[in-house]
Amino acid sequence: MKNVNDFERVTLGFFPTPLESLPRLSETLGVNVKIKRDDYSGFGGGGNKVRKLEYLMAEACREGVNVVITTGGHQSNHARMVAAAARKFGMKPVLVLRGDEPQTYQGNLLLDKLFGAELQFLDPEGYFTQIEGAMQAHSDAATARGEKPMIIPLGGATALGALGYVRAVEEMDAQLRAAGESAPDVIIAPTGSGGTLAGLYVGARRYWPKTQIIGVSVSAKADWFQTRISAMADDCARLLDWDQSWQPQDILIEDGFVGSAYGVPSDGGIEAIYQVAQQEGVLLDPVYTGKAMHGLITLAKEGRIAAGSSVVFMHCGGSPALYPFAQKLLEH
Repeated sequence: MKNVNDFERVTLGFFPTPLESLPRLSETLGVNVKIKRDDYSGFGGGGNKVRKLEYLMAEACREGVNVVITTGGHQSNHARMVAAAARKFGMKPVLVLRGDEPQTYQGNLLLDKLFGAELQFLDPEGYFTQIEGAMQAHSDAATARGEKPMIIPLGGATALGALGYVRAVEEMDAQLRAAGESAPDVIIAPTGSGGTLAGLYVGARRYWPKTQIIGVSVSAKADWFQTRISAMADDCARLLDWDQSWQPQDILIEDGFVGSAYGVPSDGGIEAIYQVAQQEGVLLDPVYTGKAMHGLITLAKEGRIAAGSSVVFMHCGGSPALYPFAQKLLEH
């Protein structure tokens, strides 16, 4: 069986990221919460996508790519980090984003501009029917210019990208062992495209088979994620020459914390942002981690995470998205 070090990887992030306790939040909730600070991964503003891009950009470099095309929402952390990674390796970033062209560029959109990404905006209503064709059109145009394009799918959610979160579990296992602590009872992570969760499922089965993984959806319904993530986890295990498989029902998704829509702050998410900021001095964001923390807080309060359990919350970054929503956060 292979391990993650058998695959080519470029160095982007600053690892290992901290794994720190949140004592005041833990006391409030009656569970022992640690937070994995992948918001401190450093590169391009930080966040979880750095781990995936270390593998995906290694492939791009090996293939001689000079135009990298991807997609996401207005405040996509993934799109921002793809733009940064492309520039690091002398490539041109092209971002096809869900949403109307903004009057003001703030948060991740501002950073996209600073990285010099070419931006195309798609109407939110038609996004899912148009996105594949739009990215392929950019790829075809690059090829016609004599360039070598590469399309990275939404969120970098591929079996290869998921290796980044197999590696993250390995990293956390070493951190806990060094501290004389055992595997957590539960890991909770925001889930927007599924790649992070797929890697966590593969890594946990390998290192922490008794740990429960819960994804808090920030976008789609549970059944869509269950089908997608179980297939991606299977593919990731095959990359590792590991005879493991997952059924959709093996993937635990909480889809009651999305709010009105993806990319729109929810009341519960905003409350979680305030609570964690004021109890722990930790910044979450209104698109991903705020909603996921709302999920953790609710599950603990309802006893669906048992009192006294050890919980790791995956901080996937995203604080640049706080600023475009400043007025809504202040009104709340």
